[in-house]
Amino acid sequence: MNRYLWVLIFYSASLLLLGFFASRQVKQASDFFVASRKLGSGLLFSTLLAANIGAGSTIGAAGLGYQHGLSAIWWVGSAGLGSLLLAFTLAPRLWRIAAAHNFLTVGDYLEYRYDRNVRRLVAGVLWLGALAILAGQLIAMAWILEVVAQAPKWLGCLLGGLVVTGYFSLGGLVSTAWVNVAQLAIKLAGFLLAVPFAIHGAGGWEGATSQIAGQSGFRGNLTEYLSVTGHSVESFGYLVLLVPSFLVSPGILQKVYGARDSGVARNGVLLNAFGLLLFASLPPLLGIVAHAFYPELPNRELALPALMVHQMPFWLGALALAAVFSAELSAADAVLAMLSTSFARDWVQGYWRPELNSAELLHITRIVSIGAGLLGVLIALWLPNVVSALQIFYGLLTAALFVPLVFGLYWKRPKAKAALAAIVAGVGSTSGLQAFGSGAGLGLLPPVASGLLAAAVTMTLAAMWQNSAEVPMAR
Repeated sequence: MNRYLWVLIFYSASLLLLGFFASRQVKQASDFFVASRKLGSGLLFSTLLAANIGAGSTIGAAGLGYQHGLSAIWWVGSAGLGSLLLAFTLAPRLWRIAAAHNFLTVGDYLEYRYDRNVRRLVAGVLWLGALAILAGQLIAMAWILEVVAQAPKWLGCLLGGLVVTGYFSLGGLVSTAWVNVAQLAIKLAGFLLAVPFAIHGAGGWEGATSQIAGQSGFRGNLTEYLSVTGHSVESFGYLVLLVPSFLVSPGILQKVYGARDSGVARNGVLLNAFGLLLFASLPPLLGIVAHAFYPELPNRELALPALMVHQMPFWLGALALAAVFSAELSAADAVLAMLSTSFARDWVQGYWRPELNSAELLHITRIVSIGAGLLGVLIALWLPNVVSALQIFYGLLTAALFVPLVFGLYWKRPKAKAALAAIVAGVGSTSGLQAFGSGAGLGLLPPVASGLLAAAVTMTLAAMWQNSAEVPMAR
């Protein structure tokens, strides 16, 4: 067994141990779901940033940088912009409502604002989408183990699934918040050291770019490849896909519920936004350098682990690999939280067994988290790559949740039927264009933007019609 694999095994065992000790604070469902609303700004910031720097932000963004160049910065940059908007709009407002009514999930808010049918429909759609994003994190872990130990994809997915399911199922948000602190420290140290070292190893920035320009297989325009706005169509697509998603993601909002007060909710999310914006350029830069060394990789998502294993000294390569592995784990635990808490709260307690007490809800949530982890492994074996998995999730998330959640917070008129119509229109339009339009939207609008437009128009018309129908006729 090689040295890199031993480092990852030791690191994984350490995270499981930390999760176990933190889980001893978990006594009831509110501890597991929202850490009893005791997170300060620092802990909220670290658990949010750790969760948001995941497979897409590392393996995926480096792969996009390898293929498209510096414009891949908009993958993480769009998430940062979405988080910036979240800090000043939804985060403090939703926290106050959640604290006043003891909400544990976004589904609790949807039932409070509309009705139980809206809650169930959104929960069902997001459950399918969230399984895809969990699979994406596990695929990224598999790519790491493929490069490090030539392990088959199934083994990498299984090992990653066991680790993240292990520490999350022990203590929920309490465990993950403390584990995320350690993961974030490793991530930032690994990437901040890896970027300058990789560029220096390629002969400096000039050396790396001249190597790319001289490669026989490079058919692009180097100026466009090295421009932040070079691949403009893809960049616009990232903005449309990710900015709304990071405003309404249940995994993020449930962490926000764990804040000590509304000011902490705002500040924690704001610090996370700044962290994402500062981090955004690092993976694409590593992807570009990887292109200089490996111009013909069979899979662009192998760019980052290949660079770290083969072009860095052992100590830095091991640290960088642990950083990437941390990214996948921390994002996976956020998705696993969304899956398990939503199913247990929105379906089991909200539909089948409303009489559940706190201890019983906690027990069922832990069982669901194990089942969701295994389902994520199975889907990871089927999906081809990380970015494909994430695009499925973000598309469904935005189409289903953005309009009902945002309109519902700022406009009193829409009722449950309007929300249901908007969800059907948004998800139907997005899914239909993706499936039958070869990924093309309507004109310049990509599928997600088309779905958002359809949802917004539908909810507006339905809300106006509903309210006019309720007005009694003049006698």
